[in-house]
This record gives sequence, structure tokens and C-alpha cells, in this order.
Amino acid sequence: MARGVSAADAACESYRTATRKASGEARLPYVPALDGLRALAVVAVLLYHAGLAWMPGGFLGVEVFFVISGFLITSLLLAEYRRTSRIDLKRFWFQRARRLLPAVFLMMAATIAFAVAFLPEEVAGLRADALAATGYVTNWHLVFAQESYFEAVGRPSLLKHLWSLAVEEQFLSCGPWWWPPDSRFSGAEGCLR
Repeated sequence: MARGVSAADAACESYRTATRKASGEARLPYVPALDGLRALAVVAVLLYHAGLAWMPGGFLGVEVFFVISGFLITSLLLAEYRRTSRIDLKRFWFQRARRLLPAVFLMMAATIAFAVAFLPEEVAGLRADALAATGYVTNWHLVFAQESYFEAVGRPSLLKHLWSLAVEEQFLSCGPWWWPPDSRFSGAEGCLR
């Protein structure tokens, strides 16, 4: 490594080079460190939900996911913009829906079937939760119902965890509209130039 070049600078340059070499559909290079961060985030969330008193703040794992997702999605959109001088949001959203929705709908169907078979007293509450999840508005459903994610009494809704997916999808629905079409993202000394 050249003198005066940090490991972070070298990683950013490697990332930029790999992104520039991408051809066809916008693709990003595989970065094993991101998988490591995701694994740590999952462990933090699982330990938080396990109720371990020595592990407060596991909800920060969700924030790590938000940051990683935001970084990767923004990077994909920027790579497409660099390659084509435009961003096809319709195609992006369609591809994302094609990838996520089948799994989400399968999980919701399995959860509701489980509740019907084993937790019939919770089925009525799941109807509104499933409707909110289908529209990616679980977070707002919880807000308007005045339900705190962190102060639940009794068993939480079986679909309550979909609030984080709702937040991410809302970011993706609104976020790209905030970016100026010719934006070079001021302060472009980071990895995204």
C-alpha cells in the first residue's frame, strides 16, 4: 500500500474501479465485509429479541441493515446513472418487487396459516397487520395504532417485524425523487463518485 493511503482509501478505489468495469446491468462488486456486518447485525437483533439483559441496544442491528441497504441501493442507482446517464426507476422497482414480494407473500401466508391452526385468538389482529404489510405501511400502521415496537405487552403481532421493510420501501419510493438528475453528490470524496 502506498505511503499516505489508508486502507479505507484503497478499498474505495478498488470499489470504484470494479464499479467502472461493470458492463450491462448495473452490478456491484462482492464485498465480504458487508456480509460480515450483516451477520453481526443479525446476531445483535437475535440477542435483543432473546431478552438478554447484558445485550441492550440490539435494535441497532436494524440500523446497520438500513445503512448497508441504503449504501448498496444508492450505489446501484449511481452505477446505472454513470453507465446510461439516467436511472430507470420503474425497472428498478419492478426488479425489487419481483425479488422480494414472492418471499414476503409466502411468509405472510405461512404465518397466517400457522396462526389459524395454532393461535386462532390472534387471527383477527393479523388481518390489519397483513393489509398494512401488503402496502408496505406497517410502520405507519403501528404509529397510528400507538404501538411501540420496544414496549410490547404480551406477544407482539406475528407480522410486526415487517415495519423495517416498510421503512426501506418508503425510502426507495421517495428517496430517488430527492436526488437532482445531474447530481454528483457534493462531497464526492467517498466511494460513490
